[in-house]
Amino acid sequence: MEFTRIPNLKTNVSRIGLGTWAIGGWMWGGSTDEENAISTIRHALENGINLIDTAPVYGFGKSEEIVGKALKQHGNRENVVLATKVGLNWKKQQIFRDSSKKRIIKELEDSLMRLQVDYIDLYQVHWPDLNTPIADTADALSQLLKEGKIRAIGVSNYSVEQMESFQKTTPLHAAQPPFNLFEREAEQSILAYCIQMHLATLGYGSLCRGLLSGKMRPDTQFQGDDLRKSDPKFQTPRYSQYLECVKRLDQWAQQHYNRTVLSLAIRWVLDKGISIALWGARRPEQLDAISTVWGWKLKPEDFKDIDRILNETIPMPVGPEFMAPAAH
Repeated sequence: MEFTRIPNLKTNVSRIGLGTWAIGGWMWGGSTDEENAISTIRHALENGINLIDTAPVYGFGKSEEIVGKALKQHGNRENVVLATKVGLNWKKQQIFRDSSKKRIIKELEDSLMRLQVDYIDLYQVHWPDLNTPIADTADALSQLLKEGKIRAIGVSNYSVEQMESFQKTTPLHAAQPPFNLFEREAEQSILAYCIQMHLATLGYGSLCRGLLSGKMRPDTQFQGDDLRKSDPKFQTPRYSQYLECVKRLDQWAQQHYNRTVLSLAIRWVLDKGISIALWGARRPEQLDAISTVWGWKLKPEDFKDIDRILNETIPMPVGPEFMAPAAH
């Protein structure tokens, strides 16, 4: 396991964090096996991962509740870096952005209750709320930091300009952009800025919603409210192009490093400079390849090979824009 630091936190943080969106069920088929989910979280902790990333909106509280139960069973709270989010509200499962001070204060208390803890290590604004001044949002988080209810402040899906505006009111410690082999828009802007400013980065979607796991097939079916039913990457004609790219990346990783495309996908994110790659899982066995990420690094010429494979197989790349919640 490799470790890094998040400013303002004392604990060294594993460079792989467990993402728990799918554990909440919402947008991942609509149901979750709680026993399996708790086993997954404990499996992650027992295999060296010490950062768990969740959010209230993941299952409308379900993910946080499951994380809380797993932490109670595992114990050792002071050595677990617990990251959750704020700034999304919902009515009858209709999501909208709300980073008002009133919402932040309420959501913090709700998250503490669901997680069964008395502080959150990293509290992140989930999406920028264009109807609330950034200074007001930053001031609310600064107050929670001073009260000791949170230990570090982060933002997710913020632009560089929005992060600069945020920091006029309070220090920022981390940013969480989408970042993977297929969605790398953050590389030249957000990631470069965070490296320059010494902010920790948590890259979400490291396996691109399972596309880079190597497990997807042309006839793979998605059930219920699974977001991949509306993800352009999983639609014709792009899906076959992305699968061909995954196949070629897997062959390249096997030939050069005796690794799978899954290991390559995580290694690529880390070697591009992301502090912590978030690895989503809802079953323990989905984390079995953790050990294959360590003990090797990509060389400069490797990045060129990988870019060539992407350019040859994906003529119409698309980003994660479809996931953005309503601004109002």
